Amino acid sequence: MAKATKAKSKKILSEASYAFLKKYINTPSPTGFESGGQKLWMDHIKPHVDEIFTDSYGSVAGIINPTEKFKVVIEAHADEISWFVNYISDTGLIYVKRNGGVDHQIAPAKRVLIHGKKGTVKAVFGWPAIHTRIGGNERKDPQPSVENLFLDCGAKNRKEVEALGIHIGAVATYEEGYDELAYDYIIGRALDNRIGGFMIAEVARMLKENKKKLPYALYVVNAVQEEIGLRGAEMIARRIKPDVAIITDVTHDTTTPMINKIIEGDVACGKGPSLAFGPAVHNKLLSVVEDVAEKKKIPVQMRTVSRSTGTDTDSFAYANDGCPSVLISIPLRYMHTTVEMIHKDDIEHTIHLMYETLLALSPKTKLSYF
Repeated sequence: MAKATKAKSKKILSEASYAFLKKYINTPSPTGFESGGQKLWMDHIKPHVDEIFTDSYGSVAGIINPTEKFKVVIEAHADEISWFVNYISDTGLIYVKRNGGVDHQIAPAKRVLIHGKKGTVKAVFGWPAIHTRIGGNERKDPQPSVENLFLDCGAKNRKEVEALGIHIGAVATYEEGYDELAYDYIIGRALDNRIGGFMIAEVARMLKENKKKLPYALYVVNAVQEEIGLRGAEMIARRIKPDVAIITDVTHDTTTPMINKIIEGDVACGKGPSLAFGPAVHNKLLSVVEDVAEKKKIPVQMRTVSRSTGTDTDSFAYANDGCPSVLISIPLRYMHTTVEMIHKDDIEHTIHLMYETLLALSPKTKLSYF
């Protein structure tokens, strides 16, 4: 079994790669409306694959060696949490409903982009001053909730809101985008899981540039609608019918305050990707990944996921007649906020681990339990 060890990341990413990541993170891709980010991703991956297909709801697959019968998937999800416009008041304030697991407690005073029929409209989550809030006092200050949160776009009535192209069902995404901190950290909204789409595209690039010939068909999949129930993966897994699936998503850095390691495990940014034990994770395939990590000296961190991984791994594992699936996660701080935070070393190590695992796999890899 591979052990968590200190190791310098194998530098495999260029400035051009990070320039794409910045553009990709800054492109809104809310659940159910992912086409903007998906178009960008397709253009990026096109030179590195032989074919591309899309499905009815917007998931995308780039295929290498499409004529091979044995099929391997590497997958991430493209969508980000957001808000739906749900009600517009006579005074021009816009009330919202969740689109995915967005955290209402971080919303007050945030800037957003409302994606309406006439384009993007800037707005803010209004929140009255602490000394003016009705019902507010030192003992019981009103807390943000979906019922009392509202957007203010500057309009003074409903007609002015609608004149901007804002309508019931329009989605709003947070404005905060890509930025960098000290010590090789990256922050931004939607690193969950735009970073996954970025990493699988980089794996495809490396295979192409290093002229690696795989003995199977590789499907590089960026699926939609993970944040509301793994729906995109469910659809595309049925279509591809893969023999093996490698899923990448984010997982919690548990070293920050207010997280219980006894429950969430011991995972930290900068110490390598996290591999998981759980019913949907195929033990034989997990052993293959662990062996690769040990041989290539790639640091990994182990955790458990109990009944469900909470990722697209579940959709692939239980699709069709069952598909041996494994989850390779990248540690992330402050999930589902506008300051999601990851370490560049972990990006490099996660890409390297997926790449080397693909080179180790073949149709002859023994994955049967018996």
